[in-house]
Amino acid sequence: MASLIKGIPVILYERTKTGEDPFGAAEYAENPTTVENVLVTPVAADAVVQDLQLYGKRAAYELCLPKGDAHHWEDCRVEFFGQSWRVYTPVQEYIEAQLPLDWNRKVRVERYG
Repeated sequence: MASLIKGIPVILYERTKTGEDPFGAAEYAENPTTVENVLVTPVAADAVVQDLQLYGKRAAYELCLPKGDAHHWEDCRVEFFGQSWRVYTPVQEYIEAQLPLDWNRKVRVERYG
């Protein structure tokens, strides 16, 4: 039976370290890839306040990642709804076999740029 809940395609810009600048800071290249079936949900008001206190970031959306996705999401840029966002939380992962739907990990994003 097909799921009635469907995600959207999100462009993930995975970062690959390319070297260091003259001051020793890492330099990265961004490699775009489209990840299908990502659920995008607004973050509740209490979570916005909590994230602002914990991370100093203002949460905008939570992305639920499809099962089997092997991309690296932390500190990456993503695009959806015609805007650019930055992942700022670590990936939270749930036990795949205990979740009946198609998603088992999530991250939060803030507006970028």
